[in-house]
Amino acid sequence: MGVFVYLPLVLPLTALPMARLAEQHLHPRSATRLLAAVGSTLALCSTLCLALLMVVGTAQLPGNPLPDGWSDPEVRAAVPYEEKAGLIAIGVLGVVLVACGSTLLRHIRTRIRAARALPPPTGDGDLAVVPSPDPYAYALPGTAGRDGRVVVSTGMLECLDAPERRALVAHERAHLAGRHHRYLLVTQLAARANPFLLPLRTAVAYSTERWADEEAAYAVGSRRTVATAVGKAALFTRRQPGPAVLPAFAAPSPAGPVPRRVAALLDPEPSAGLWPPPSAHLVLAAVTATVGTAASALSSLSATVTLVGILHAATPL
Repeated sequence: MGVFVYLPLVLPLTALPMARLAEQHLHPRSATRLLAAVGSTLALCSTLCLALLMVVGTAQLPGNPLPDGWSDPEVRAAVPYEEKAGLIAIGVLGVVLVACGSTLLRHIRTRIRAARALPPPTGDGDLAVVPSPDPYAYALPGTAGRDGRVVVSTGMLECLDAPERRALVAHERAHLAGRHHRYLLVTQLAARANPFLLPLRTAVAYSTERWADEEAAYAVGSRRTVATAVGKAALFTRRQPGPAVLPAFAAPSPAGPVPRRVAALLDPEPSAGLWPPPSAHLVLAAVTATVGTAASALSSLSATVTLVGILHAATPL
């Protein structure tokens, strides 16, 4: 395996330039799908290599349940610095599994708890209006065969006029129709698996909001109306719902996502095509990320095949 087993642990760094450039230059739908695919692939490759290192490290422990042949010198020689790297990988992989498991469990629990707290569906279909003076709105994905719901407080509705309310509901329905919670969960798990992927998680959180903004603008027929609704709702919002739901608007900041979303909505609609490329910098970043992702996949595959072959040969019949 050589040093190739370590490459997938650091190759996620090659995707970082593309994270910011994709959200700036690509259509948000394309940016979301591209970054989620790249992030999940890199996370799987790095986790796989951690598992390979963990096998070598576990084989050195006294009383380990693995075959004795897996601790032979020939097996340990397949991994450079196997004495330290293998043992460290045991702890790191344990932390990754616990972090991903707790994130997934918290996500499921919050969705179920939020769904149970909502009133039963009425004639408004997927719209659930919650009597609350606190202005908030979010999309709650469906659970256990139930359809998704758009949750809006009465406080939020009072902050907006009729066209802006339609824009708000269209934005949340776009979250549900696009299954944005899946992209968010995938990138969140990827960031838990490899901290180098945290910028991709942030970029996908922004691009899903922009994606819903564009869908809402198409539904209501006015980009300015959606921009006004985004700005007004963010100014009135004082608290956010739980991490498993899809909030419509984040708290505003001078250089935060809300001002950038408003500015993007006041510009012409972004092109959905990928060719010609909108920026030479994006092309370079995309090539770098593609090469890094391919190298990570090939390195993890090569390391897996090599170690499996070595362990098979070292396993007594």
